[in-house]
Amino acid sequence: MPLAHFESGGVARNTDCDYSSAYISIFTDGESPLVGHGMTFTIGRGNEIVCQAIAVLADKLIGRDPEDLFKSMGKTWDWLSSDSQLRWIGPEKGVIHIAAGAVNNALWDMFARAQGKPLWKLVVDMTPEELVDATAFRYITDAITRDEALALLRAKEMGKKDREAIVREVGYPAYVTSAGWLGYSDDKIARLTKEAVAAGFNHFKMKVGADVESDLRRGLIIRSIIDDPQYLPPGSKGRDPNNRELQGKNAGPTGAVLMIDANQVWDVPQAIEYVKKLEPIKPWFIEEPTAPDDILGHAAIRKALKPHGIGVATGEHAHNRMVFKQLLQAQAIDVCQIDSCRLAGVSEVLSVLLMAAKFGVPVCPHAGGVGLCEYVIHLSLIDYIAVSGTMERNVLEFVDHLHEHFLYPCSINSKGRYNVPSNPAEGYSIEMHKQSIAEYEWPNGSYWVKTKGQ
Repeated sequence: MPLAHFESGGVARNTDCDYSSAYISIFTDGESPLVGHGMTFTIGRGNEIVCQAIAVLADKLIGRDPEDLFKSMGKTWDWLSSDSQLRWIGPEKGVIHIAAGAVNNALWDMFARAQGKPLWKLVVDMTPEELVDATAFRYITDAITRDEALALLRAKEMGKKDREAIVREVGYPAYVTSAGWLGYSDDKIARLTKEAVAAGFNHFKMKVGADVESDLRRGLIIRSIIDDPQYLPPGSKGRDPNNRELQGKNAGPTGAVLMIDANQVWDVPQAIEYVKKLEPIKPWFIEEPTAPDDILGHAAIRKALKPHGIGVATGEHAHNRMVFKQLLQAQAIDVCQIDSCRLAGVSEVLSVLLMAAKFGVPVCPHAGGVGLCEYVIHLSLIDYIAVSGTMERNVLEFVDHLHEHFLYPCSINSKGRYNVPSNPAEGYSIEMHKQSIAEYEWPNGSYWVKTKGQ
């Protein structure tokens, strides 16, 4: 279902974003029927192809006992992804993989609802052994074995309750991209940046890659505001740029951090030369500087930019856990950016969280599309409470549009941090309002019928 055409801004590569979702609901029969909802995000054309792939994969669930599937979600994930004929059209990438993500996410949603817990709480309450059994390990044991994962999780077990209490109280750190889209006027950039600072955010991201002079001008406008104490919320003194959380992030005098995102627009040499020219705006990292599956290209860019104090981040278009494995093994990234729908659901996300924790790389998930913010707060909470044990250097992307379509929308507190999902009925937080589906489902939703009439 296409939900909104993003007309007010854009990115260097994806210039025509029609925010869309391939959405699935699965049901059980019997005396106590269960339901699970899942989705994957697209930007328009091709959404119908993903829906067809979801339907084919979901057919495999017919006749299965959900309790058997829940016993080992890692084995369930492996079974769902191992159909030899369907796998051929991946394998484990592209349309078939993101379709598998929607189905796997729906199963996890059903599992959490059956237990009466939000998804993150379901997972962090698992024992280390149960969490390992819920994880996809095929093809990554050269980076982390099941025994290593078990030892890592056991080491974090003791502090889980304390970390859960802390994050419930203060929220999970967020960053905002609201002012950073290409195509905004300078006045709009300044206004939106001031609003974001006043809302408590201190990490900001802007899109780059169309024109270096324009990027410098826009970046300096943002910097002039986020580095100026006069725009801070009343009573706030900002943050110490020298504290541990901000070291290596090129934080300004108020402790504000700027990141930049090219959305894959450059070849490797272009990326290096272009980003060097943006050094005056002091970015923490360049996100997606080149093709998302070019591991050695990212490694070369990171090596070349390190003397300039600029890191490298990627992951929203990383096909699968094996790409993340190689990015980490090649020391190609400073920040790991998982996507809740590009990866094939929670079980594969868990494998990336475990690898990133072993390699000591912070996970800052991508959340730029419809439903992604609702999803990824659960994943970041799992990472902090059960896996990495830290949120000091982590920030989770937040965008302020399209949350109205969900029964359990995410929210931000006055400090610019995500609130912790706490409704025991919400599962993975992705259930849509029936009215949104009735209005926007393609091609027979009321919005589209009306549009055709015009």
